[in-house]
Amino acid sequence: MSKIRKLTCIVCPRGCEMEVTLGGGGEVISVSGNACKRGAVYSNDECTHPRRTVTSTVRLEDGSPLAVKTSSTVPKEKIFEVMAEINRAVAKRGTKIGDVIIEDVAGTGVSVVATANS
Repeated sequence: MSKIRKLTCIVCPRGCEMEVTLGGGGEVISVSGNACKRGAVYSNDECTHPRRTVTSTVRLEDGSPLAVKTSSTVPKEKIFEVMAEINRAVAKRGTKIGDVIIEDVAGTGVSVVATANS
């Protein structure tokens, strides 16, 4: 038995309203409403293996916060592990935008990078 899932694409500012038809095993059968290929890829990923960019802060050595984010998306089911590592991390003063704070966070192969200068 198939199931219809409605999604709003977040890949670009267009925000296409898409309908995804899923098969009984959760596989994507069809996608409609997308204006480009990126929307089809997004909807397939979102329905079969959702991923997210994580943004947060780490502590600097003096206790003040430093804005960070993952360098790319991580599996949604790993977000709590990613946040646990971010919460334990301490960055050095003098950190620059783009500096790697944590490599291979939670075994995802993705780095956590600074998004501000300290």
